[in-house]
Amino acid sequence: MSALLPLFPLGTVLYPGMVLPLHIFEERYRRLVRDLLDGPEPRRFGVIAIREGRETGVDGVSALHDVGCTAALRQASPREEGRFDLVTVGTERFRLLSLDRTMPYLRGETEPLAEETGDEAAAGLAVRAVAAAFRGYLEALAESGAATVLVHDLPDEPVLLSYVVAAAMIIDLPDRQRLLAEPDALGRLTAERALLSRETGMLRTITSRPAPDLRYAPYNPNLYTEREVVSPHPRTPLSRGAGRGGAPPPAGAWCRDAGGSRAGRGRRPARRSRLSA
Repeated sequence: MSALLPLFPLGTVLYPGMVLPLHIFEERYRRLVRDLLDGPEPRRFGVIAIREGRETGVDGVSALHDVGCTAALRQASPREEGRFDLVTVGTERFRLLSLDRTMPYLRGETEPLAEETGDEAAAGLAVRAVAAAFRGYLEALAESGAATVLVHDLPDEPVLLSYVVAAAMIIDLPDRQRLLAEPDALGRLTAERALLSRETGMLRTITSRPAPDLRYAPYNPNLYTEREVVSPHPRTPLSRGAGRGGAPPPAGAWCRDAGGSRAGRGRRPARRSRLSA
């Protein structure tokens, strides 16, 4: 069944289970937040990546991707001049069917996307392969000085693992969007195995990776420079980070860069010299 959702176009990809802090300053999005707060629970809106255009300005967005993620509003802190600091959590994927421009902010007719595993036997094999490749990737990050990451345990459920890995890799927006749009966990894990092999190889052969193509990474004034990934598996702490303003973050691991996220803490890789998504 389709539903009409308020939309927040961003230069990043939100996955189910990811915590996304947002700073709301544009009037149209302040209106969106006020409308959510005036309405009943659950307070939800759609986060969808920008295909062409920019986040800010009335005519900033030219085109959107067709798969996004519903964000549940967990906390809204009013600030000066009517601004808000939000804490949101990704809940489920959706497909965008059509746009409604009758409000100051965009709304979209959306349909939820089921979380399918795919072939269970093949997915089980993919889980083991991706978990091993992911650990190798994190070791390469640490060896390169890009990050120091502690991974005590990883989920063995295909859907959960696929989102943990997708949220943690440092990859560009088109790759992140393709992972979100994969029809099932097996397809996502298969794509992640290839990406992990590519990224690990690059980390082991060069000291720093070239910066991402910023045509696919619009400047992101709405995102904090720290983002957190809530592990959907209770025994999967990747690492911990402090929240802004001294407030403790929600449980889970954080990814320091707002665009190409990574799990862990330490020095930022050279390729992420600016906020990008």
